[in-house]
This record gives sequence, C-alpha cells and structure tokens, in this order.
Amino acid sequence: MKTTPFPRMHVSLYVSNLTATVNFYTAFFGQPATKIKPGYAKYILEQPSLIISFVENPQRVQSHFGHLGFQVETVAELEHRLAVAREAGLVNREEVGTSCCYAKQDKFWVNDPDGVEWEVYYFHEDAEFNDPRYQAEYDQASESTQCCIAPAAKQAVAEEVLTTAPMAFTITPEPVAASACSTSCGCA
Repeated sequence: MKTTPFPRMHVSLYVSNLTATVNFYTAFFGQPATKIKPGYAKYILEQPSLIISFVENPQRVQSHFGHLGFQVETVAELEHRLAVAREAGLVNREEVGTSCCYAKQDKFWVNDPDGVEWEVYYFHEDAEFNDPRYQAEYDQASESTQCCIAPAAKQAVAEEVLTTAPMAFTITPEPVAASACSTSCGCA
C-alpha cells in the first residue's frame, strides 16, 4: 500500500476561466480534478505530492510571480511526461542540457490558460554558472523565457554573500493543530 508523503505542499491560484483551467490541468496532470464546485476546482496529486486549487476570480489573476514546477526522479519519467504534454499540445519549449538556476537540467515548459508557467525538469548536477543566453534573453525583455538570473541592471549592485541558514521551523511527520484555513474558503 502506497502512503502519501507529508507534509505536502498546497497552492491556490486565481484563474479567469475555470473550465479552460480544468481542461488544461486535467491534460497536464493526467488526471481529473478531485473536487469541482461553482468557481472552484482542486487536484490532489501523489506525484508530485501537491494539493493545488483554482478559484475563479478574473480580477485577482496575476501572472508575474515567477513560475511553478516540479522535478522528476528519472530522465525516463521526464521523457514520458514530455510525450504526454506534447500529445496534448501543451509544450511551449524544451531545453536539454541547459545550465539554469546553477544546475544542469533537462526540462520542458507549459503555460496554463492564464499564462502561469510550469517547468518540469530532471536535475543532472549542480553548475557554477547560468547559461549566458539567459542574460541575453532578459536584456531583450523576452517574455517567453524564465530562469533564475536577474536582469543585468539589477546585477550591477555589489554581490552579497549568502549562506544556507537553518530553517526557522522543523518539518516533522507528526500531526499539527487545526488548519489555519477555514473550511468556508473551500480549501479543505
């Protein structure tokens, strides 16, 4: 019997058209929504372990928060997910052997109906640099590319040395107190 890993992440996004969103995510995730109510849909995914909900509210849709994504365990899984996404006509671009976010990765990207970009990637190894083409793409203000590199103007600031600090809280498998989300919001 398979057990669900906890804690697992929950994401809630505002969308402009729930029907288009459900159609897209059913194809992208390869499974139907777990719950659909007026103005609301939720998927509970085992792989990746994620609970994601969509609230139809066109006035609150914002597309400039970055991107979402998930790492797969094997190249074979990436190839399978890519084939399924291609068949559904979802793939915007593919990158093989790219050095982005200081890591060598193979990946593909899709955009949902509101422009939320998803990255599905296989991590090969850490890298000490980002591919220089990302800087050129940022300098040209291309909206079709995403990476962790900042625009050149922001990089002119003296570099700050960052270190990894311990987390402010510990993630434990023990159950926690009642959810901070009230049941009236539809999150449960």
